Amino acid sequence: MADGNHAGERFGRGATAPRIVLYSHDTLGFGHLRRNLLLARALRDIEPTPEILLIGGMREAGAFDLPEGVDVLTLPAYAKQGDGGYRPRDLGQDLGALTALRSQAIKAAVRVFDPDLMIVDNVPRGALFELDATLEALRSRNRARIVLGLRDVIDRPAAVRRQWLRQRNFETVRRHFDAIWIYGDPALYDVAADCELGGAFAGRAQHVGYLDHSVRCGSDLAITEARTVLGDDPSPYVFCTVGGGRDGASLCEAFVRTPLPPGHRGILVTGTQMPGALRDRIRDLGARRPEITILPFLQEPIELMAGASRIVAMGGYNTTCEVLSLNRPALIVPRVRPREEQLIRAERLAARGFADMLHPDGLSPAALGAWLASPPPRPTGPALDMGGLDRVRALAAEMLGAGALPLRAS
Repeated sequence: MADGNHAGERFGRGATAPRIVLYSHDTLGFGHLRRNLLLARALRDIEPTPEILLIGGMREAGAFDLPEGVDVLTLPAYAKQGDGGYRPRDLGQDLGALTALRSQAIKAAVRVFDPDLMIVDNVPRGALFELDATLEALRSRNRARIVLGLRDVIDRPAAVRRQWLRQRNFETVRRHFDAIWIYGDPALYDVAADCELGGAFAGRAQHVGYLDHSVRCGSDLAITEARTVLGDDPSPYVFCTVGGGRDGASLCEAFVRTPLPPGHRGILVTGTQMPGALRDRIRDLGARRPEITILPFLQEPIELMAGASRIVAMGGYNTTCEVLSLNRPALIVPRVRPREEQLIRAERLAARGFADMLHPDGLSPAALGAWLASPPPRPTGPALDMGGLDRVRALAAEMLGAGALPLRAS
């Protein structure tokens, strides 16, 4: 990386425009992408207004509404398999070649973009260690701040420890990262304490609170999509979502067979990553239920979620934050393999009354119907901290200020 002029000068924005990279590996679902888009919108409110580059492996990124001053570099995609391993989503069968391609593309983009701040989503070394070369390059420049953004839950503590030791994440965090922002409330789950990550996190980590997605409500796109889907039908509705859909077929099939409350309609979003044969089967089942609308994808579903009488969903971090932000009665049917992240989160939320949980082993149309006919969950105890976006904005602004943090030791 060349030293000297500020990156903003090379891109015609003047020396006062900071630059931020948001990286996510994006191998399953839309959660990482939606999280980074939400963060990008919040970070754009920093003064002076930063330019932001998203880097990720979700080709659907082009279908999302990008804020002004934000652009996206979409990498050829990985797909996560049932055992947690990766394969190329579409580009041949050579995983090693795909990893090399992605790694070199990331490094080249970051070198030219020359960020002042890089926020890495959830995986310190990137998918299949594709960030190693980029992190080394940024460290050699020793100017850009590097942050690891972690969701509230990773997996069972023993599994997290094994994975972090095996992947040398502890060493990577100590060597390259200035800070760790945990997008959660330790009153619900303290990932650093539960997973004994304090040694690597020492002096770097803080919980910033959950990310409040209600800020997405009221946009022209959200309102237009809601009106398009709902039409002139004033009936109350149940909203069901399974994220990208790759592992959501069982919940979708159960939902289209579920007896709905009297006078209700159902809206199901299957996701674009569901295998075609499964999506066709669900569409055929839904065709027998005129009260159910099936959609493969929505650019901005938040307004529809906000208006739902109830929400049925899988338990990914992003969807859970949407549920918590909107305060709608929700049933979470978590993924339990290959990670137990969703199960842990759903169990904790259910214990506090923030949502109900149905283990996937008990999933059936009858079970969903019984939940729809039952009283909604009632929270107990204090509300969760939903101030993550404000804190991330403030922390990033501090990092981008002159002398906000000491440089990393070589």
